[in-house]
Amino acid sequence: MNTESAMFKSMKNDLLNYRSPLLAGLFAALALCIALPVEAQETLRIGYQKSSTLITLLKTQGTLEKALAPQHVNVTWHEFPSGLPLLEALNVGNVDISADVADTVPIFAQAAQARLTYFAQEAASPSAQAIIVHKDSAVQQLADLKGKKVAVTKAAGSHYLLIAALQKAGLVFSDIQPAYLSPADGRAAFENNKVDAWVTWEPFLTSAQRQLPTRTLADGSGLASYKRYYLTGTGYAKAHPQVLSVVYDQLHKTGSWLKANPKEAAHVLSPLWGNLDIETVEIANSHRSYQIQPVKRDELGEQQKIADAFFAAGLLPKAVDAGDVDIWKP
Repeated sequence: MNTESAMFKSMKNDLLNYRSPLLAGLFAALALCIALPVEAQETLRIGYQKSSTLITLLKTQGTLEKALAPQHVNVTWHEFPSGLPLLEALNVGNVDISADVADTVPIFAQAAQARLTYFAQEAASPSAQAIIVHKDSAVQQLADLKGKKVAVTKAAGSHYLLIAALQKAGLVFSDIQPAYLSPADGRAAFENNKVDAWVTWEPFLTSAQRQLPTRTLADGSGLASYKRYYLTGTGYAKAHPQVLSVVYDQLHKTGSWLKANPKEAAHVLSPLWGNLDIETVEIANSHRSYQIQPVKRDELGEQQKIADAFFAAGLLPKAVDAGDVDIWKP
């Protein structure tokens, strides 16, 4: 009995001695796994408008999420009625990136002392906005707008187009009665004859021109080049240049794809734009360049003209130096 006990004791010791290196290895591996940092998922919050075509395509097709997955970045999407409230949200940190806004909108943000960073632009699209009247309107030329009620979205690109058009006709902004309305409310006011004219942009413009009896007094040709800018918070630009690089690259690819595949793009966008018919969407998109470019400080000359025009019209609280901005370079 004592011999058997000694034998079992020896076998037990041998087994423990055999397992010790294995157990030690397992514990070491477990400790290493616990010690290694887990890649934290970050969230990129993108603000956009209905007219933010390229961002809308990225959202619908899921391509941006796929491109950012290697960086462990999730994307959330936040829609705004127009550019000004979008940049206000960007300024207070409620979103990280603003989809394209008209060239006027950053000027108003600067006047409000926002510190934002340009990170991309779309090349000029002057025919993508216009001043329209009813086909039977007594308003036959720009000068006839004097004393008339005009629907316009405050701080939108169309707002500057209106100022520039009035100046061309020898009028000033105070010669008209502005009705500051969102695109949807502007359409309703125009359709119900609550205003004499409406200044708007794509896709609202082509939609109205094809669905209502209208005449075009002027588009942006020779008056307002209508660039659209993509912006981010200055702090975000400094902390996440690699994310901006991916977004810039995806915007560029999407713009090229849309121009090469206008009908396919129209089929994607149609249900997102209130089920506009395919032809209307194609026409609206044909008026936009969708050419993504880097922003260059020495090409902000029209931004200064816009700032000066709004200040002269008494629509900005102070003069703005359009060049006093931060620019991210791809």
